[in-house]
Formats: sequence, C-alpha cells, structure tokens
Amino acid sequence: MSEVGSTVPRRELGRLLRQAREQAGIGLEAAASNLEWSRAKMYRIESGQTPMRALDVDQMCRLYGASPEMTEVLVSLAKESKSKGWYHAYGEIIPRWFELYVGLESAASYIRTYEHALVPGLLQTSEYAAAVIRSRQGVSDEDVAKLVGLRTERQRLLVRKHPAAPGLEVIIEEALLHKLVPTMPKQIDRLLLASEAPNVSVRLLPIAQKLNRAAIAGSFVVLDFPTKGARSAEPTTVYSEGLSGALYLDRLDEVRAYAEVWNTLKEQALSLEDSCKLMQEIKERHHG
Repeated sequence: MSEVGSTVPRRELGRLLRQAREQAGIGLEAAASNLEWSRAKMYRIESGQTPMRALDVDQMCRLYGASPEMTEVLVSLAKESKSKGWYHAYGEIIPRWFELYVGLESAASYIRTYEHALVPGLLQTSEYAAAVIRSRQGVSDEDVAKLVGLRTERQRLLVRKHPAAPGLEVIIEEALLHKLVPTMPKQIDRLLLASEAPNVSVRLLPIAQKLNRAAIAGSFVVLDFPTKGARSAEPTTVYSEGLSGALYLDRLDEVRAYAEVWNTLKEQALSLEDSCKLMQEIKERHHG
C-alpha cells in the first residue's frame, strides 16, 4: 500500500513546486502545456496527491528557473516521497539550512505545541533563539544569523491577515523557565505578551505534577490544516524533533496517540490566568 507511510514529503514537494511556478510568473495551464502534461496531472502534483520522479522534478525546476540549491532540495524530496514512513535526518539528503517544517507550519490553521525543554520557536526572542542555535555543534556565526532570521520570519504568521493567522495553543513545562539563561526574563516577557493575543494561549505544566505519557512522547507539535471548500483538508500531522532529525506522522492511529497525550496535558496544565501569574513570579526570581 502506497499510503502506509507519511504523505508529508509529497505534500511539501507539491507546495514548493507551486511556489516556484508562481514565483516564475507561469500559470498552471502554461506549465502543463510546456511540460506536455494534463492540467489534472499538474493539479495532483501541486496538491501532493501523487509521487514524483526525480527526473520530472528536475524538468519542472528548469522550466521555473529554480536555483541549483532549491532544485537539489526538491529532487531529494521526490526521492524521499517514495519511502513508506518518513524520518527526515539532518545533513543526509536534504540540507539542514532548509527547514521543511516551516512550510507545514505556514499552511496550518491550528497549531498545538508541547515543550519540555525549550520555549517553542514561534514564541522565542531573537536572543533566546540565538542561544538555542549556538548550543548545536558546528554552527557558524553566519548560520546562527540565518536561522535566527528564519525564526523571526516564521513568527509573522501569528499576526498575518491573509490567510487568517493560525490559532496557537502552547503547553510548556514550568521547569524550563527556571533554567539559568541570561535572556530568560526578556523571554518570559515575550510569553506574557503573546498570551494577550486572541489566537495564542500559553499555559504552564507545574513542576509538582505526576508522571504521565508526555514524558515518553517528548516535545511535539500537532498541526491541523484548513478545509478547502468540498475538498478534504490535509491530514493532521504530528512533528517531533530530535538531535539528529525530525519525525513526521500523519497516520490516524499515530495522530490519535498524540491527541490523547495532549488531552492529558491540557487537564494537568494551569489555567491561562494562573500560568501568567506564575510566569511573572519566575521572572521576578530571575531578577532577584
């Protein structure tokens, strides 16, 4: 069965090919005609409904005038899209500088994030983001600047107007706010400010909490996507990042398991109001 594994690389490839075509100013009909494909085939490719041959992707990239770097990423994605499950390992086929997750995040209508070790990227200050990125091995100052810039760019989606900004629900462990990071007071201010937005919710999981399945699950993000008219939405996708790569899951049973963990976390987290009070207290202790 071709649908056994994650459809993420295929969907991501389709999204990026559509962006490349639009940036080149080429209409769907014109591209289909040039490539000698039907309009229906072009639509299936761009909506991630069909696996792609690396040769066809290379041909599309030439037509759209894509850079060699982007062509490398897209051809690699075409190869990845044929695998059954999907674990994207950093530094293997797709280079680390290209963050695949960003495309998924920008297409989502609702984002749920649980973090036990770090403040989520969408709510990081640039100083905190730089400190996190520098903790990776072999990262140059140039890489730090590029990745901090990307993170800042990502955060714009929380205030965008078209399409409407996604809802962001965040649950973080209280313990991570106690870490001795020089930028932490400013970072807590950022979390408090974010909590005031109508589409953002930040809640803390208090330290005095019994062990639950989240300890096994680790940090994760659940992304829901908008429905488009009568067409079904993209499947809900779970993203979990590790030291050497990232796991993308969109099979129903996998998503259900993470949804159950999320519901447990919601029950155990403090209310919005109590979370804000506790964040304020922790910030004062850092100053003390």
